[in-house]
Amino acid sequence: MSRRVRGDREEADLPVDPDVDLRHERDVFRRPEAPARRRTWDVLAVIALGGGAGAVARYLLGQAFPASPTGFPWGTFLANVTGCFALGVLMVFVLDVWPPRRYVRPFLGVGFLGGFTTFSTFTTEIVDRSWHGAWPTAGAYAAGSLVAGLVAVWCGIVLARALAGLPVRRRGRRGE
Repeated sequence: MSRRVRGDREEADLPVDPDVDLRHERDVFRRPEAPARRRTWDVLAVIALGGGAGAVARYLLGQAFPASPTGFPWGTFLANVTGCFALGVLMVFVLDVWPPRRYVRPFLGVGFLGGFTTFSTFTTEIVDRSWHGAWPTAGAYAAGSLVAGLVAVWCGIVLARALAGLPVRRRGRRGE
């Protein structure tokens, strides 16, 4: 990570989000002009299309793995864990491998994976299991989902970096 001097202090360069235009960072609270507003509708449409496709995929996965009110909800668990894995892979390719593209992250990351994964159903299923007295299942589902999701993101990042020929770990984060 490189450093730059601004005034009398030194600052580290931060990662850049390709979807955010910082050329007018001082004008954050200014009302955007009409052309800027028109440009966002295409991104919102792409997010909506991706979200619809992701929600349909999650519904189909839930139908393939139905669960009783006291059983382990494998459909939602698999959707959330595979979504975490896919997000780990996607972010490596979007940020480190592919050139910036306007619609890839909104469609896949925000739309499809946002519609495919679900925190609300996860929470509702924990409450349902608890309500029906299946406390061990609710606890295993809650803890297992969190641990499996974190491991899945890490595995997705490691796999994507290996496939792209990038080092698995970036150097210089702590010791600069």
